[in-house]
Amino acid sequence: MAADIDEQPAGYDRLLSAEHAGAIARVAAVIAERRPRHVVFTARGTSDHAALYAAYLTEIRLGLPAGLASPSAITVYGARPDLSDALVVGVSQSGGSPDLAEVLRVARASGALTLAVTNAPDSPLVETAELAVDIAAGHERAVAATKTYTAELLALLMLVEGVRAGDGVLPAEERAALGALPELAERTLADPTPAQLAPRYRFAAQLVTTGRGYAYPTAREAALKLMETSYLPALAFSGADLLHGPLAMTDPDVPVLAVVGSGPGGRSMGEVLPRLGERRADVVVVGSADVEGATRMAVPEVDERYAPLLDILPLQRLALALALARGEDPDAPRGLKKVTATM
Repeated sequence: MAADIDEQPAGYDRLLSAEHAGAIARVAAVIAERRPRHVVFTARGTSDHAALYAAYLTEIRLGLPAGLASPSAITVYGARPDLSDALVVGVSQSGGSPDLAEVLRVARASGALTLAVTNAPDSPLVETAELAVDIAAGHERAVAATKTYTAELLALLMLVEGVRAGDGVLPAEERAALGALPELAERTLADPTPAQLAPRYRFAAQLVTTGRGYAYPTAREAALKLMETSYLPALAFSGADLLHGPLAMTDPDVPVLAVVGSGPGGRSMGEVLPRLGERRADVVVVGSADVEGATRMAVPEVDERYAPLLDILPLQRLALALALARGEDPDAPRGLKKVTATM
């Protein structure tokens, strides 16, 4: 898992290369030409969080309604929704889950434009879809997904921005900004704070993660990593939902990991953090700015769209260090396999 985490800056660099950026641009150009009226994502586990990030991008950057499909509606209940005007995107590291392939098969039969975003270009998901994007993350050794998650994020970001450009090609300013990500990721991973924080939560019984907007998928992915590597019950809430009831469970014995950026989503957390302070919660903030009364895992300040590619890195390292501090094996969590086949 440590090796997979450390390979992420190189993964960003690889996806941004002319070869892979060009392939994504060609797919984006086809989508722009087809002009879908709405976008449906289908995914499981970690990839579901990448799909949620892409749904935010789609609605904010493209102005298209976007949502996450429930595969069981098709595979268990036999639903056949009319997706004739949709782009349906299957997001999966392995591309091997039968239910996701079935969603794309049904969608394509109804007239949808279908796309597979995966680390396995020879997978059933790719065989089913009309279009495919290879996230090019390379072999991932650990069961817990790290580098494939961030590769999905970057590939989906490049895809959406390519569609927005109209011809699939990212504007020069966008390419330059994205080109800084590998070095920024290296700097973020060099920070020792996550490993230093791990002993603080060695005996935690439960934990809460939170964020808004683009940060919400990061909060959900962080909770999943903590659960699957440390077996620590972790609940993820948007900052808005946290105030609608779950806030009552926070207290000095329930640590809170808050993803707080410098954009609109981060600023909207301004009403959440004081309420956590009233509860005397143990708050750790992931972000580019100091928050009074909270410990911070620092990340460089970037456009809020890019922040999930950096914010998750210290949280992955925290999950790794905490698992080791609790005497667990983060490379092979009990009861889990790299590919989970569901129908």
